Amino acid sequence: MMTLALIVVTVLVSWLAFDRPRLMERLILWPPAIDRKHQYDRLVTHGFVHADWQHLLFNMITLFFFGRVIEQVVGQLIGPLGFVLFYLSAIVVAILPTYLRHRHDARYRSLGASGAVSAVLFAFVLLQPWSLIFVFFLPVPAILYAVFYVGYSFWMDRQGTDNVNHSAHLSGAIYGVLFMLLMEPRVGTVFLERLLSPSFR
Repeated sequence: MMTLALIVVTVLVSWLAFDRPRLMERLILWPPAIDRKHQYDRLVTHGFVHADWQHLLFNMITLFFFGRVIEQVVGQLIGPLGFVLFYLSAIVVAILPTYLRHRHDARYRSLGASGAVSAVLFAFVLLQPWSLIFVFFLPVPAILYAVFYVGYSFWMDRQGTDNVNHSAHLSGAIYGVLFMLLMEPRVGTVFLERLLSPSFR
């Protein structure tokens, strides 16, 4: 239920912001507003607005399929609101490197839930490395997708040729793995066991 609630709130806020530029400008990550005006809430609110419907739908579909699994696991570890805390903290942690890099850049802006969604996705990969993820309708083992995702995000972040915050993707992915290991260290052992015993499903 928490996954669905987060999706509903994100879709609603993003939809409202699409037609309200002033709302979008208030919620988006704009480093000078944090540095000069101390609007620290932007570290969270930027994760609830998106550039367009395609951006929003891609993130929310990914969150729907993988969030429900992680919600159950995290809920068993730290309680029913654990997944919400994980997701919100992932929004913040994923954007911190970007904020620190651009905190004096008045031209920089960032938005979207991709960092937090990456955290959820990589938490799932840690639990089920050989589960099949459909990429453009083609089944790909989760662990192979994760390797490609990290490599691509790192390369594109170095290139800096598009308007995608690949740094947040990487930070979110790392946080998702570290969060799960911190909450339950035995997850690491289970991951290695499953990694060495491929089972596609």
